[in-house]
Amino acid sequence: MYLFSQANWNIILYNMNPGNNTIKKDNAAEIALDEKDIAILQLLEEDAKMTIRDLAARLNLSATPVYERIRKMEQAGVIRQYAAIVDPSKIDKGLTVLCYISLKEHGKKAGSKFIKEITSFPEVLECLNISGQFDFMLKVQVKDMIAYHDFNVNKLGELDNIGHMESVFVMSVIKATHRVVY
Repeated sequence: MYLFSQANWNIILYNMNPGNNTIKKDNAAEIALDEKDIAILQLLEEDAKMTIRDLAARLNLSATPVYERIRKMEQAGVIRQYAAIVDPSKIDKGLTVLCYISLKEHGKKAGSKFIKEITSFPEVLECLNISGQFDFMLKVQVKDMIAYHDFNVNKLGELDNIGHMESVFVMSVIKATHRVVY
């Protein structure tokens, strides 16, 4: 039995409270994760295509408890999705840009409008609300500088609440991982 059959699947996790191994999904009760759950997550982050049988063998458990533990973590939102990790350079999206953005207005309506607009742009892979000089950091993936210029002028430039923006161009990626269980 396979979890999924596509190539290069990985686990994406969220809201993990360091130190106490509890997970809280939005508006859901916390669930406690024991050592076996953490071990399952570590193995799935390594290779989410592992069969239930292979996971069980590595953990010295039978298949049914492993399946139930995975199902429990999926239902609780510990495991949000299984996703292919794609090399952007292999699909002609070789330029990564980090955009730091400060908003003019910081009210709830203005912030919500900005978030709604920015999350609609497929070029934006990540949008982080940050502290410090800027309000948001965007990770943008595009083909090249011409494509980024077009994105900057015709999409970001059209948003009316941006007060200041700085772009940083990634020269090379030293480390990139989705692993949060270590």
